[in-house]
Parts: sequence; C-alpha cells; structure tokens
Amino acid sequence: MRRALTLALLAPLAMGAAAPVLVPDVSTRDVQIAYSFTGAELLLFGAILYPGGRVPQGDRPADIVVVVKGPPESIVVREKEKVAGIWVNADRMRYRSAPSFYAIASARPIEQMVDERTRAIYELGLDSLQLSPAAGTSADDQARFARGFVALRERAGLYRETPNAVEITDDVLYRASITIPARVPVGKFTAETFLIRDGRVLAAAVRDIEIRKSGFERFVAIAANEASLWYGLAAVLLSVGFGWAAGALWRRF
Repeated sequence: MRRALTLALLAPLAMGAAAPVLVPDVSTRDVQIAYSFTGAELLLFGAILYPGGRVPQGDRPADIVVVVKGPPESIVVREKEKVAGIWVNADRMRYRSAPSFYAIASARPIEQMVDERTRAIYELGLDSLQLSPAAGTSADDQARFARGFVALRERAGLYRETPNAVEITDDVLYRASITIPARVPVGKFTAETFLIRDGRVLAAAVRDIEIRKSGFERFVAIAANEASLWYGLAAVLLSVGFGWAAGALWRRF
C-alpha cells in the first residue's frame, strides 16, 4: 500500500520530467516524376505532445525546424582559373558523402535558436553540412570549396534554407512547405523534424519519402541500370535509324 502511494505521488513528477514527443507526417510519401513533372510542394505537418498535455510556460515558446534530405552521393567539385584568357580546371575537391538535396525550413533563423556546435551535430543550416571532404586538404581550402559547392547547389535549386517558414499554432500544431524542384534526384529522402527550446533539441522524428520516376522515364531508367548493354545497343540503333531517316528526307526534298 505504501509503495503504491509513493508511486502515485511520484507519477506527476515523472510526467513533468518526461520529454515531449513529435508526431510528424508529410502530404505524400511517394513523389512520382513523369515527363511533365515541373516540381512539387511537399507539406510537412504534425503535433507536439507534451507530458500531461500541458504546454510548458516560459519567456519563449518552442521552435520547430524541418529538414528534407536527398540520398548522399560522392561528388567532385572543380575550381576554374583563367589562364591566357581561357578558363581551365585548376584545383578540385572530392566529397565522399554530400546530400543530393537539402532543404531546411524553420520558425525563425537557425542561428537564433541553437549555437554553432548544436547546428553542426544535427546539420541545421547550409553552413553546418557535414560534407566529408577527402583528406589531405587544408581547412581554408575545405571552407572555400564548401562555400562554392553550396552556392552551386543553391543556384540549381537543390539546396535551400528558408527561415520564418514554419507556422506553429497554439504551441502544439505546426506546418511547413518545402519546394521540390523539377531537377530533383530520385531515391529515398528523409524528412526530419526537430523540436527546439532554450537552445536545446528536445525531440526529433523522421519520416521517409520516396521520389521515383514513373511511366516511360521509369522504364528507361530501369533499362539503363539493369540492362545497360541492351540499352546502349538500342540507343545506337535508334541514333543510326534517325540519322538515316533524316538523310533520306533531305535527299527527297
């Protein structure tokens, strides 16, 4: 009896000390790319479940950050120099693992939420990506190439950082929109959601997203990967056929 009473008295304290839980979701987990694909809007939404159903009181409410990442890839970045009036390849940097797509949306600027160390741990922000450069390069070279690489991806629409883009209702419900460009790579993506309060990440959750080709584009991609020899022969025969047809039409007219 005494033990049961003690547990009952300690239950509210245990609930108050428990961490909140994120319940996230996305508008679609299967994005199909056809010949007419011009991009898509991905809606990320969800709720924050606080222990006991009570929102903690404080000077500043909790913040939400959502991050959508594409599958990692190995890539080589080349730096060009102008020599005798001609642009030529100079130095280069190889990254063993860089996200093929990265988009982050937050309730306010990331640097106002967490410190630099926390941003680096969770890769929150374009300046905090862990790109895994090849060894043997100086810190200055790594920083220069990283800035150039991120700038290239931003211009292509594959990297994006959008502050003040997460709407939070009653400190419980949230929603954010991420733009998927037409040139997005295919593969398994992840949608990560982070709950941040007082400079600390209190909770995190992940949802998987599949972006894949459909229709004739899917058939071509599968043929190129699984039957590369026949795919190459078919491409050569088609090229020869179209060339012969064009020549025949030219001679007739």
